[in-house]
Amino acid sequence: MVHTHSGKGSDVEAVPAAVITVSDRSFRGERADTSGPRAVELLTEQGYAVSLTVIPDGAGSVTAAIRAALAAGARIVITSGGTGVAPRDLTPEGTRPVLTREIPGIAEELRREGARHTKMAVLSRGLVGIAGNALVVNLPGSTKAVEEGLAVVAPLIGHILEQLDGGDH
Repeated sequence: MVHTHSGKGSDVEAVPAAVITVSDRSFRGERADTSGPRAVELLTEQGYAVSLTVIPDGAGSVTAAIRAALAAGARIVITSGGTGVAPRDLTPEGTRPVLTREIPGIAEELRREGARHTKMAVLSRGLVGIAGNALVVNLPGSTKAVEEGLAVVAPLIGHILEQLDGGDH
């Protein structure tokens, strides 16, 4: 299977992707979600067909939202928010049960690259891994962190999906 990431004017169907914003305040409408729409914008520019969901913090809500995205056919699931150390920051705990394999090198690179911009990046507990035939990435809940994180992840997505589809190294 060939994956196109140019998207514009292509006859090949766009790879489905899901962005999940994890934020109690955004879910309740108390704060505008800026990181999720930015992730959608960046992934759309790469040619993906992207959906956006806003959910409350918590492990259960994250697990359910990722499973729903996968059931809807998403090959890429990006979460934004809930990766820190606050009591309700439970995105990694909600992500881990869905993953069949973790990819710690990407998660480490996300923290390393983030730390070039802010020392607080080392507090992110975000996971990256495989769930079935999809890539799942936890990013911190700021627009800047989403931009920096997708700059790390985007160049890897095509190769990862090809490998998941049985492609050669």
